[in-house]
This record gives sequence, C-alpha cells and structure tokens, in this order.
Amino acid sequence: MRPLIAHIDLDALRQNYRLACDCAPQSRSVAVVKADGYGHGALACARALEVHAPAFAVASLEEALVLRHGGIEAPIVLLEGIFSADELAAVDAYRLWMAVHSRWQLDALLAFTPDAPIPVWLKVDSGMHRLGFTPDEADRTWAMLREAPQAGELHLMSHLATADARHSEHYARQLACVHDLARRLGAPLSLANSPATLAHPDAHAAFNRPGVMLYGSDPLEKGNAVSASLAPVMTLCSAVIALRDIDPDEVVGYGGRFRTDRPTRIAVVAAGYGDGYDRHAADGTPVLVNGQRAPLAGKVSMDMLTVDVTDLDGVDIGSEVVLWGRATNGAVLSVDEVARHCDTISYTLLTGVLPRVPRRYHDSLRQPAPAP
Repeated sequence: MRPLIAHIDLDALRQNYRLACDCAPQSRSVAVVKADGYGHGALACARALEVHAPAFAVASLEEALVLRHGGIEAPIVLLEGIFSADELAAVDAYRLWMAVHSRWQLDALLAFTPDAPIPVWLKVDSGMHRLGFTPDEADRTWAMLREAPQAGELHLMSHLATADARHSEHYARQLACVHDLARRLGAPLSLANSPATLAHPDAHAAFNRPGVMLYGSDPLEKGNAVSASLAPVMTLCSAVIALRDIDPDEVVGYGGRFRTDRPTRIAVVAAGYGDGYDRHAADGTPVLVNGQRAPLAGKVSMDMLTVDVTDLDGVDIGSEVVLWGRATNGAVLSVDEVARHCDTISYTLLTGVLPRVPRRYHDSLRQPAPAP
C-alpha cells in the first residue's frame, strides 16, 4: 500500500474548538465545516464536535445533506443561502438555517410556503463587497423578514475582509458599520471569523464562526499567544521509497531546477501534486524526515517529491516523512510554514489534499473513529 496518509486528530479538533469558545465566552461558536471540513472530512469532524457545537456552517445544500444523512441533527447554516428557488423545499425538509444575501433569494423565500418558519441570517455587505445587502437595504429587508411568516428567528451577519491584519482601518470601518446596524435593528449578530475570534474581542457577538483555526492553522498575519496554542489536526505523512547518492553539479527533478553543490543524498518520497501537495513548493520547503527538518530539492512531481537528506543520520527506506503536521517524535511542522514556501495559504493546502489520499481518523473518545 502506498504510504501517503492524512492522519486526522479529532482530539486536536476538539481542543481547538474549546480554544475558540474560550476566546469568546459570551458568544456561541458555530463550527465551520465547509469544503469537506477544510479537507479533513466534514462528517467525521461534525461527529467529533456534535456534543459541543450549537450549530455547523457549510457553503451549500449539498454539503449540508452530507451531514444530515450522516446523522448530524444540530442546526446547519447555509452560509451562501440557496442557489436556486427549488432548493427551499430541502431547506425546509431538513430544517436548515439559510443566509439571505440577495433580493432574488428574499423574493424566493417570500413566495415559498414552508412547513415551519425558516431561520434566516441576513447578510449585510459592510465592506467585503462580495455578498450582502447594503446597510440601507438591510434596514428594509430586516423589516420585511420580521413580518414574513416564512422567516423564523433572524440574525444579522457580515464578513470581515482584514481581520487577519494587526492594524486595519478597513476593519474598524466594517466593525462600526455592522455594530451601528445591529443596534438600529436590535439584531443578534454573527461577525467574527477565525482571525477575529482569536484577536478581536470587539467582533465577538451572538454567534462567532471559527473555521480554519479549528483545524490548527493560524490565520493571523502575525500570530499571538492564543493562536500559538492551536494544535495541528491533519498530519500529512508518507515515507522514503528510494535513496540516491549524487555527485556535485548534478540536477534533480524536472527542469533541473535544483543543482547539487556537494555530494548529496536525495530521498524520494511518495507524495506529489497528484495528491494535492503544491507543485509551487520552492527548493528549501521543509519536511520532517524521522522528525528532523530537511529541505525539498527539485520540483514536485505528480506522485513523488525529492528531499535533500545529506545532513541527516538514520534515513532509510521506509523512514517517516511528515509534509505537515506532527511527527512521531513530537516535532511539528505547521501547514502555515509550508504554505509560505508555496506562496499560498494553508486553506489551499488543506482543502487541496485529493481523494486518493486516505484519511485515518484518531479519536480517543471513540474507537475506531468514524469514517466520513
């Protein structure tokens, strides 16, 4: 069997969720499990958190149905609402909560007859300029929803564009806009994403929406003492499958990007861009070989990558290689550090791990852990 496995530590997931709650004890923390739980397996993650989280959040009806069909009974928020009016029947049947961000969604809801009023999260565009009503439109729309028998409990929501920055005037403008609107409407608010949960108590409200932080990634531009305590949930782990001793002034990999400047020992690892490991990883991108840091040497191939292990002792066929996460000896390589070497962010690495990489779930509270 190919040795590449994504190990998912559900105890670490719960630890990170508790941290999100501790950051904002006066708020309720909705666990965001969109994009298949940021690549970790939405159903397995929801099952691990179902006794803790008051609600889950996903991007689409299809994602919500994976949770419902898997036995998750907690409220599920559709963060982008419906994509067509005919989805409202399923929203009603499966007791989902929905965002309303556009006039067409509002009109569809008001033309629908649900079995029970549908809880609505009215989205206001406070400065992100993707989805949402303007503040003036939100005033009128809130009034319409409050009188509509189709709408159940109402919440106001918005999304912060620069909460990851240490100092941002745009953040301050968004915050003032949303707080002013919430006060005018007397509306319970959902505003804080992961960075705001970690670093901006002034954004904490009725419901926070922690996402990537639940999976152990630090979303802050400059981390703080709280984000430093996040535990990695995914360990992407493989093994050495070949070793090559190469003379100086030889090239390794496609295009000859890496050229040896000394006698060099190269370890070939079973992982590549066909698994979701980023092809843009630069020479020097760190991996852990037997818990020791070693640099990537050469371009990532579809099924393999090459690492310079010249300075390491004890490397052999079958030696453990951690591409990110926690090694057997306890050493940690953060997915955030790897992402910087790939000129990307942790979100793309985590959600990019492809289906051919098996997930193995580790859960001290349930043995064996549930598979998605």
